[in-house]
Amino acid sequence: MSVHNDVKKITTHILQQMKEDGEKISMLTGYDFSMARIIDTAGIDVILVGDSASNVMAGHETTLPITLDQMIYHASSVVRAVKRALVVVDLPFGSYQGNSIEALSSAIRIMKESGGHAVKMEGGQEILESINRILTAGIPVMGHLGLTPQSIYKFGTYVVRAKENEEAEQLIADAKALEAEGCFAIVLEKIPAQLASRVAKEIKIPIIGIGAGNGVDGQVLVVHDMLGINNEFNPRFLRKYHNLYQEMLGSFENYIEDVKSGDFPNESEQY
Repeated sequence: MSVHNDVKKITTHILQQMKEDGEKISMLTGYDFSMARIIDTAGIDVILVGDSASNVMAGHETTLPITLDQMIYHASSVVRAVKRALVVVDLPFGSYQGNSIEALSSAIRIMKESGGHAVKMEGGQEILESINRILTAGIPVMGHLGLTPQSIYKFGTYVVRAKENEEAEQLIADAKALEAEGCFAIVLEKIPAQLASRVAKEIKIPIIGIGAGNGVDGQVLVVHDMLGINNEFNPRFLRKYHNLYQEMLGSFENYIEDVKSGDFPNESEQY
């Protein structure tokens, strides 16, 4: 079911309508102009300029090292490519935690300098003051609960979150607090499907899952993971739609062979 196919521009309001109409929301990450242009042309609803760029673009082990300047660079590249999708930009680690004035300043920089349409922030009740300040400036905020990679050193592991009752109840309370504060949507990462489904039923705003089962309002994956470019990451929740690692490797090997043998360029490939 795709009742919003003819929408020229996806907005937070359209996403809310999609939830109410029972239409699933599709979301992928994007970090550069060329990839974002293809993703947008395909008809994706939301492109997340994720701080996962720290891993897949820069090779860091965690999302923590990426800076606000780097996020703005990636977001600017994506925005220039996009005609239809809603572009959401991650506020990186250290740009909003514990200081709501800095949080507002970071969000304003992202909106002004990149042209993004919304920001995403990890955390629950502990970041409500920052969310409130950002929303007061008219900037839409997407929440993120469950496994929050910016807190990886607190968790100490990337295992499934909220399997125990206490953490599950806390997650539901946090989701309700984010909704009440005015977030337009929430990402739930790596939590039990039953819990995610419950949150999606109890919360009126769209719930986007990654490793959170099929009972939510939409799904998000990292584009390098779903295309199989990154062949070292194989969690249960990831469906690989391609094995681009092998295809690209083969192309590069063929190119090297053609150059070495003198086969490339041939007569029709020169002036």
